[in-house]
Amino acid sequence: MEKKWWKESVVYQIYPKSFKDSNGDGVGDIRGIIQKLDYLKELGVNVLWISPMLESPQDDNGYDISDYRRIYEEYGTMEDYEELLCEAHKRSIRILMDLVVNHTSDEHNWFIESRKSKDNPYRDYYIWKDPVNGKEPNNWGGAFGGSAWEYDPQTQMYYLHLFSKKQPDLNWENEKVRQEVYDMMKFWCEKGIDGFRMDVISMISKDQRFPDGEMNNGLYGDFGPYCVHGPRIHEFLQEMNQKVLSKYDIMTVGETAGVTIEEAQKYAGDDRNELNMVFQFEHVESGCGDYGKWTTAKYDFKEFKNIMIKWQEELAGKAFKLAKKITTRLKDVLGCDGYNIVQNNGEVAGQTVFHFHMHLIPRYKNDKSGFGWKPGKLTDEDRDEILEKLKEK
Repeated sequence: MEKKWWKESVVYQIYPKSFKDSNGDGVGDIRGIIQKLDYLKELGVNVLWISPMLESPQDDNGYDISDYRRIYEEYGTMEDYEELLCEAHKRSIRILMDLVVNHTSDEHNWFIESRKSKDNPYRDYYIWKDPVNGKEPNNWGGAFGGSAWEYDPQTQMYYLHLFSKKQPDLNWENEKVRQEVYDMMKFWCEKGIDGFRMDVISMISKDQRFPDGEMNNGLYGDFGPYCVHGPRIHEFLQEMNQKVLSKYDIMTVGETAGVTIEEAQKYAGDDRNELNMVFQFEHVESGCGDYGKWTTAKYDFKEFKNIMIKWQEELAGKAFKLAKKITTRLKDVLGCDGYNIVQNNGEVAGQTVFHFHMHLIPRYKNDKSGFGWKPGKLTDEDRDEILEKLKEK
């Protein structure tokens, strides 16, 4: 397999709002990240994945973007961001931007224009449908609860939002939308960023029939079969690669819920010209049952180990992946309030990508974990020891 810098990198995620407040206003900011770069360098981190820092009403913690080319005011200015890039690069730390292009904020200018009239030039930037029998176009439920459709009285039509009603889905069938996204990505690449973590990127292609979903004992139908790994997803990503990604030495990782090993090879195979790697969730979803991530069921560590080994071995030499971090189920799974490979001054700093199964990723001592880890690379004996320690937890 060809050697690439991102295959040997340690990636550390930062949620800027809670990371480091540099001016005492109670909100983490870009200058706070700059102040911690030497510390992060000392830890051995060489890639920072920073959660969205662009202009946003913050309905979904910044994953509802209202301007793709402006920094969120509470985090700082564009000059601050440019200084972050410069100072990080001086320390051989690369910066990964969180790319959110399945949807925008309903306060984005595109959507403000789109909802004005049916013949507005921006109308088809989003997914609008007429009512069916006076109700929603289909029975899909949104990921955050309720219907995935919101009625807009101004034009008497519904728009699709797979997440919050303040996060209308972009219409990737519209070539103008795709070109807007690619132009924006080039804008940031020219600024000097080192890659993109792509939020729910596997959902950008929708089945244009928009059929009802299975109810699955719920109040709404399941949109998954029609919006996740949709019919044109690989076409869109190959186009993105050809027009943007292939022109820069950058790292790309796609958030791909529900991805299988076979599908992961399509997203991140060496010969696919799409992404470098994907997030998968199988180890997080294992044993969740009817209550999903909120289950209190005992975690099966043997199954966890089997899942990790399966993904590592079956993708070996074929594709790269990152294991999705465990968050909500952490306390139930590990019997403790936190699990970090990297920590900040003894306390949780941001969110850390969960990596312990991979040979390539160094790990660091966590003073509160009791594991007694030291910098280095994992051996088979290390992994077995860690699993035993986790069971004891």
